[in-house]
Amino acid sequence: MILLDLEIKLLTPDHLSAILELDQACFGGLWTMDGYKRELDSPNSDLLGLFSPSTSTSLLGMGCFWSILDEAHITILAVHPEYHSQGLGQALLYSLIKTACDRKMERATLEVRASNLAAISLYQKFGFKTAGRRRGYYQDNGEDALILWLPDLQYSKFQKTLDNWYILVSDRLDKSSWHLLFK
Repeated sequence: MILLDLEIKLLTPDHLSAILELDQACFGGLWTMDGYKRELDSPNSDLLGLFSPSTSTSLLGMGCFWSILDEAHITILAVHPEYHSQGLGQALLYSLIKTACDRKMERATLEVRASNLAAISLYQKFGFKTAGRRRGYYQDNGEDALILWLPDLQYSKFQKTLDNWYILVSDRLDKSSWHLLFK
């Protein structure tokens, strides 16, 4: 089996058009170009992109978190619809959590649509627990958001958890003919 290379790297202003294309494909235009420019310029924002030289789509996925004190607040996790169910979301989530750990964040948090069962399942697989609910959080349809938390990122035992997730992610990607190049 031939494995296609994947690479996760920090996004830059050079990637803006690809970011907007992915946002449109995944969210129908959730954020504007100015919004993404602010993210890219902010020292408190990490915006990661998932790339493969072997595909026609330049940006396969992206993830973003804000550093707020000692918390990584995940704001975006998106995989191009053509590449769903191949482990790419797992790779991005792992990379966001690993980056948060490397930046000495103590915990991670996010909001997710209560109806987004696939995303909730992914987050739970990576240890996120439901901490609450924001009623009517999403402006487009008034849907509730679940607040999910992942604590203890700086505890020594969490490094073993990260190592296990690396194996989980790598195995899942292999099954879909991907190979993630971690840097």
